[in-house]
Amino acid sequence: MEGLARIPQDRIAVLIGRKGATRKALEKATGANLYIESKTGDVSISWPEDADPILRMKFPDVIRAIGRGMNPERAIQLLEDDHYLMLIDIREYVGKGSSQQRRIRSRLIGRNGRIRELIEEHSGAELVIYGSTIIIIGNEEAVPLAGQAVERLLQGSEHSSVLKHLETERRRKRMSARHLESIDVRSDDHRFGALVPGLDAARRKRERRFKGIQVDPDDTDAVNEMMELADDESIQYGEE
Repeated sequence: MEGLARIPQDRIAVLIGRKGATRKALEKATGANLYIESKTGDVSISWPEDADPILRMKFPDVIRAIGRGMNPERAIQLLEDDHYLMLIDIREYVGKGSSQQRRIRSRLIGRNGRIRELIEEHSGAELVIYGSTIIIIGNEEAVPLAGQAVERLLQGSEHSSVLKHLETERRRKRMSARHLESIDVRSDDHRFGALVPGLDAARRKRERRFKGIQVDPDDTDAVNEMMELADDESIQYGEE
């Protein structure tokens, strides 16, 4: 038996689900048996001998995310290879005072939730604010981007500067990704040409033909150049 986490009392029912549906879904996803202590909120699990070690490493984050306000259907995405969790404790920035925590939560959420929506939109991550905890899930690029924005807001930065920085970073990453895709396309084409004998020569011959089609007939030098034979071309005569 392996202990996973202790979750708040008001999240126990969510973790179990209607007629145990959430617990059953988690057990099916892991192939393990999940135990939830309803009085204390302690969650433990019994893994099979052939359990995937990566799954065992990632599953505690699923329980933490559910315990800190995330929808179980969203939290279970953390079992995927490209999804990660970041947990930020508001108390580390504003202390244990309830009024200060309420103020900073309002600052992170914004009017009608608009600030949180913009952070999610610009970063590609998902945020959940529950009590004194902020949960962020997403891929390896989205999580640190959203985490940096949240931490800057917790430290007192203006909304406008944080959102502008997020938008700039998103644009930079998008352009970088396009640049890498362009490099990959050219690189793959080069490798393919090296694997197929004669392909490069045929391509050069085709390019010369296309170039010749566009020659200005009034340009004598260009016409003479077009009529010249390349090293891999020849003229043969024969009778019909």
